[in-house]
Amino acid sequence: MVAQSGRDAAGPRLIAIVGPQQSGKTTLLEAILARAGAIDRQGRVADGNTLGDASPEARAHLMSVEANVASIDYLGDRYTFIDCPGSVEFQHEMRTVLPACDAAVVVCEADPRKLRALEVVLRELEEAGIPRLVFLNKVDGATAELWDALTLLQSASRTRLLLRQIPIWKDGIAVGFIDLALERAFVYREHAASEVVELPETELPAEKEARYSMLEKLADYDDALLEALLDDIEPPRDRIFDDLSRELREQHVVPVLLGAGERGNGVTRLLKALRHEAPDVSAVAVRLGVPTEGPALAQVIKTSHVAQGGKLSLVRVLRGSFSEGTTVTGSSGAEARVASILRLQGAATTRLSAAQAGDTVALARLEGIATGETIAEGRVAPLALAPVAPPQPVFASALATSDRKDDVRLATALAKFMEDDPSLTVEHRPDLGEMRLCGQGEMHLRVALERLQSRYGVQVSVRRPNVAYRETIRSPASARGRHKKQSGGHGQYGDVVIDVAPLARGEGLIFTDMITGGVVPRQYISSVEAGVREAAGRGPLGFPVVDFEVTLKDGSYHSVDSSDMAFRAAARLALAEALPKASPVLLEPVLGVELALPSEVMVRITGLISARRGQILGYDRRPGWDGWDVVRAQIPEAEIGDLIVDLRSATAGVGTFSARFDHFAELTGKAAESVAQAAHA
Repeated sequence: MVAQSGRDAAGPRLIAIVGPQQSGKTTLLEAILARAGAIDRQGRVADGNTLGDASPEARAHLMSVEANVASIDYLGDRYTFIDCPGSVEFQHEMRTVLPACDAAVVVCEADPRKLRALEVVLRELEEAGIPRLVFLNKVDGATAELWDALTLLQSASRTRLLLRQIPIWKDGIAVGFIDLALERAFVYREHAASEVVELPETELPAEKEARYSMLEKLADYDDALLEALLDDIEPPRDRIFDDLSRELREQHVVPVLLGAGERGNGVTRLLKALRHEAPDVSAVAVRLGVPTEGPALAQVIKTSHVAQGGKLSLVRVLRGSFSEGTTVTGSSGAEARVASILRLQGAATTRLSAAQAGDTVALARLEGIATGETIAEGRVAPLALAPVAPPQPVFASALATSDRKDDVRLATALAKFMEDDPSLTVEHRPDLGEMRLCGQGEMHLRVALERLQSRYGVQVSVRRPNVAYRETIRSPASARGRHKKQSGGHGQYGDVVIDVAPLARGEGLIFTDMITGGVVPRQYISSVEAGVREAAGRGPLGFPVVDFEVTLKDGSYHSVDSSDMAFRAAARLALAEALPKASPVLLEPVLGVELALPSEVMVRITGLISARRGQILGYDRRPGWDGWDVVRAQIPEAEIGDLIVDLRSATAGVGTFSARFDHFAELTGKAAESVAQAAHA
């Protein structure tokens, strides 16, 4: 199946619905399903009765928290739509879906407050090489002039926007539209297909101007069309549609369609544009480098664990066909057997006997195969066609079960969570005695914890993660430690004298033996070092001690009562006495942080960094992102916990950062006192 243009495309299509949060994506999907007859009546997000966003968490928060899948049959073709979350905290769901999609519908509105979020979404599509159309939603309530709205949206797109329709206004309300390619006027009907009407005389000048502008943009990539325009010859309608489909597929332009998902307006024309202009799976195969010949091949775009069916792997079949019982191998080398093939319709499933190239289906029980892998029929691992690395976590919470018996259930649940959502990670910190759940923001973790309770019945306590403080010394000191105990029979005796001295940052703990004359026998030296290192695990301020040297210089022993245990205890006593005399000081971890943000909020972000005791090292323009900056700073780990919350608040949800450990710095004054007091509480 080779399609040279969208107008020649055939077979099942996969379309992503993407866009900023609260732009109306789930509502548009609902309108599409209703228009195609896949559901009896269009639901509303506010009423909690949509086919998508059916999870309790999505209903409770009135937002998409995972990708929703639904299919329609429209004019003889099958279309699967994946409604992707708009929140940046759940955007990894979109990233894993996009590589297998034929095209994307970008749902947006002419709202300057959401412009940066739209820019981020469009950049993701551009970098993934996905043909895309813009559905300018909520035109029934639009207040901006259309050309002003288009100019605003163009600032978010590096690819030229191509206006396909203009609204028909009546008393300041958009009551219909004119299709510039068809040169036909349509009047909106609520929850029904638009009605063709005669093109109003009053709209003719605007229609001529907008149509010529559309043709001019198309002619930039079609010399024959350019010549026709220069010669004032009306181009054939078929040529215009061929250009529209070709230039969409080659990503020269981004068509802009109008509508109002809540009322079902503009949905039919959107579906027809997808039918005539969007490419099919053959174009995806070319984009991903899939050879024509070979075993059946599919891309895993989402994983979910459901109560009844166990693990489901949502895949797009790129080549060949899969049947129940087929043995497949993932790009990681794991083998699995397809237990069943299911078509997803929201939370409902329909069992299928096979899946052909182009189909988007769920394969059951592909254990060991993860989202982002490529699977092939047989026992030979295929190359990964479109691996998607999860983003670095930016928010974390420390978890603990209220009952130790729940630890195994918690571990099992979290393992499934990370399979379902690779942007969630679990970090074990034995040095701090805690387990952390890490993710993309406060809401991201809140939803995960709600699911932990509702799906697995695991109750956990949640708190802010501890900070890995350390302490060191500023001056040298000496101390004797003598462990002497007599309780009948053999006693215990160990006696050591040590010097402690500060070292440069990063040197750790260095133990030096300076014993002469055998005052401490050689067989006990290692026990002395072990005792020192054990005692250094908790210094006088309550934290591990680092960057100092311990010199064993003297001591004594008893020929009968001395032992490894006694000298180990003596070393602990000596260090416990020496450290408080050596001017101990607290060390806090400082992270190197790189923040990406729109330039217009730079002043607010520099203030935010300063308020968190951070130091700005410099800033540059973000490469390839006009109007964005990258700020490099150093911020104490203690101040980084909720940084992402304030950063997103200041940047309309689009700011982000990456962080890594840089160094330890001394912490003094009241801040150090409060930390030490908490450690001894």
